Amino acid sequence: MNTTSLELNKIYDLAYNVLKKHGCDDFNAESVATTVTHAERDGSVSHGLFRIPGYVASLKSKKVNGVSRPSNTFLTQNAIRVEGDYGFAPVAIKVGLPDLIQTTNNHGVGVLTITNTHHFAALWHETETLAENNLIGIACTAYKPSVAPAGAKKPLFGTNPISFAWPRKNNTPVVYDMATSTMAMGEVQVAARDGHKVPYGTGLNKEGEKTDDPSQIANGGVLLTFGDYKGSAIAMMIELLAAGLVGDLFSFEAKEEDNNDGGPARGGEFIMALSPELIAGKNWNEHAESFFEQMTSLEGVRLPGARRHNNRKNKGPREINTSLIEKINSLI
Repeated sequence: MNTTSLELNKIYDLAYNVLKKHGCDDFNAESVATTVTHAERDGSVSHGLFRIPGYVASLKSKKVNGVSRPSNTFLTQNAIRVEGDYGFAPVAIKVGLPDLIQTTNNHGVGVLTITNTHHFAALWHETETLAENNLIGIACTAYKPSVAPAGAKKPLFGTNPISFAWPRKNNTPVVYDMATSTMAMGEVQVAARDGHKVPYGTGLNKEGEKTDDPSQIANGGVLLTFGDYKGSAIAMMIELLAAGLVGDLFSFEAKEEDNNDGGPARGGEFIMALSPELIAGKNWNEHAESFFEQMTSLEGVRLPGARRHNNRKNKGPREINTSLIEKINSLI
């Protein structure tokens, strides 16, 4: 694979300019370009520039509103709904999180439900933002079916990621962001593009047989859930939280509605924030740190999110797939 070195500001400019070219205003383009840049900065390449052609396709088809203006409604003192105005999810998240943070600081618990958005990004952006404000963050979202429930060979679930972040005073948060499938579909697609195998059993081919060929999974095949029935149960839970509770589309409904332009389908997101200061008490950080010390004292263990945070220390250029850069430049 040939790569090209790009400074982080150039990655941002590339994303911003192509989004502006295809119908985003400044507010929307800035939100999405920042999310894309942060993904490349932290090494989450399957949610970085790799997603730009899909963002553009959904703007070109008019499925996504590039000039969206999401708005917040307080359903209760603890529950906020963001009407996403059919824009990209990073824009709605940017609008909703400040009220969620204030609500959680006031009451100890806050819930943010996001409707009528198109989610294509990693979830750690929102949970880590909460953790940086000394709050615990949990977020999940559903997507078009690409994952078979345990025992099945046909998809019903999306990859249905879930993210959790725990704040640490004077330290980087503990954060994970994982698909409930064996791999995120974006990672499978990147592996197929770059000619890499995936672990055997990541998914099934169109004949319903287990395979390590990402192309067979991505083209007519199906992903499996991690941990068999355990991952399947968590994926079901996410469908119910991010669609049933939010009042937006289940994965199968998103597939029925989507125009298959290659961009993100419409759907919702569920975010919960908790204040350890108000719930656990003032020594919450010291108590948790004693646990992390025990955890990291075990040989071979690192805290979730440590790799991304270590990548973030590097302020230099990132190596980007040259063909991808050429493809994005052709869209400007």
